[in-house]
Amino acid sequence: MTSLSPAGEPVFTADFGSREQWVAGRTWAYPHGGPVNPADDKLDRLVADPVYTRDGVFRATRRPDGLWDTGLLTTEDSPGEFELRTGDVLEARVRLPERAGAWPAIWTWRDGGHEVDVFEYHPDNPDLLELSNRVRGTYRYHHSPSVYPGARIRLRTEFGAHSVVWWLDDAPIFADGRGVGRGWHASLIVSLSVCAGRYHPAPSPDTTELSYEVADLRVYRPDTVPPVGWPAR
Repeated sequence: MTSLSPAGEPVFTADFGSREQWVAGRTWAYPHGGPVNPADDKLDRLVADPVYTRDGVFRATRRPDGLWDTGLLTTEDSPGEFELRTGDVLEARVRLPERAGAWPAIWTWRDGGHEVDVFEYHPDNPDLLELSNRVRGTYRYHHSPSVYPGARIRLRTEFGAHSVVWWLDDAPIFADGRGVGRGWHASLIVSLSVCAGRYHPAPSPDTTELSYEVADLRVYRPDTVPPVGWPAR
């Protein structure tokens, strides 16, 4: 995908139904590409079924064996081969999950690392977003009254060489002062995992389905970055 576009136009607009943009149900961020990742305290069993991801609602359903069929999309190994680069800005509109055990995230990955977490969320910490730059070892736990189970929030992350900056609903909430370096690039992952109970509660026994929604996701490149408050269409 070309990095050139008219001013204000995204270089990547997520179409979760696109087989050109996204690969479903596997990622090299999981051992052997998946489908399971128990060492990361996850009950996931990744599935490629389009019901779990392709309409922008990421779902997980309980299995008889104690694992959960879960939805994940990644640009890695996709025909479009889209990667975020240093200087890019990602904007997304998200509806947070409501039930304990849900673990939604938007994040990056390449070659065993290069991970930046646009956000992670756990409903047992109802007002808390987890923001991480694992490339340079920085993170922030951000509390906000705008964050709660079922909330609709807007996220913006600037992948700067010297500082990654996170925004929530058009206000900056964390600049890490470390950045990703000048040559950084990585694939994009959108996922819903299920907690196994070591760090956050697993789903209650009467919960059979979890979900969260990514209503809009766009990536802008230098010279195309819109001002803060640019309307997500």
